[in-house]
Amino acid sequence: MLDRGVMLPSSFQAARALVTTRVLEAPDLADTLEVLHRDPVANAFVATRVEAVGLDPWRLGGEMWGWYDEHGELDALCYAGANLVLVNAGPQAVQAFAERARRQGRRCSSIVGPADSTAALWALLERSWGPAREVRGHQPLMAATEPSAEIAPDPLVRRVRRGEVETLMPACVAMFTEEVGVSPLAGDGGLLYQARVAELVAAGRSFARFTEDGEVLFKAEIGAVTEGACQIQGVWVDPAHRGRGLSETGMAAVLDIALREVAPVVSLYVNDYNLRARAAYRRVGFREVGAFMSVLF
Repeated sequence: MLDRGVMLPSSFQAARALVTTRVLEAPDLADTLEVLHRDPVANAFVATRVEAVGLDPWRLGGEMWGWYDEHGELDALCYAGANLVLVNAGPQAVQAFAERARRQGRRCSSIVGPADSTAALWALLERSWGPAREVRGHQPLMAATEPSAEIAPDPLVRRVRRGEVETLMPACVAMFTEEVGVSPLAGDGGLLYQARVAELVAAGRSFARFTEDGEVLFKAEIGAVTEGACQIQGVWVDPAHRGRGLSETGMAAVLDIALREVAPVVSLYVNDYNLRARAAYRRVGFREVGAFMSVLF
């Protein structure tokens, strides 16, 4: 049974895997990018990695599995790294990827992707990979293509400077722990997580509003960037200052910068039960364009 009553879409029931999958390599890059670019918003997380480093598993941080249709054309992908992420996967592709994932065994900390295909994948994997720590069956995917018409950007929100990483870290840890339910400092003491935070700061993709004393009131990052779209992540407001509209004005500022300097479409996804955040994003100008699902281990 799926957690939280997640229903398996009828189109994914009783599918047969007609074509086997294989690990994609450098000569497959152009075909891989063609599949990723079919939906720049939904595929931003995977596309940003492939555009940056190609398909080499060591540089990519995992394998890219490909599924070919009956005409021999690459038609679906599955990124198998710290996350397992489906791309353009119909019923037959989901079945094939599930079989490969079962054979390999679980190596990821989460499964994330479009809600329908991810629900179908989890239905096939739950018996061998479960139980999950949590299943978030419906996470609205939202996007904006214009600056906010209703909310004025916070003029105090700016890019985080390289020397401010240590100041930013407590807010990042608090956000991650609140959102995911576990601390990013577990295991290696947070070395990998701090490196990722520093990487985003160095790339100019981390934004915050600081107090005069250097405390973080609001923060957000642009975690994925492609030519067609970018994705905001890690939105957080200091709990002592929530309810003052800082998330709305802060997001309006990040949206304005992202549209001017990063990509023509800005996206994010949010938990369906976070009604306050969903309402705030709508006021800023984001609209629902799809849904994701996350399975957390």
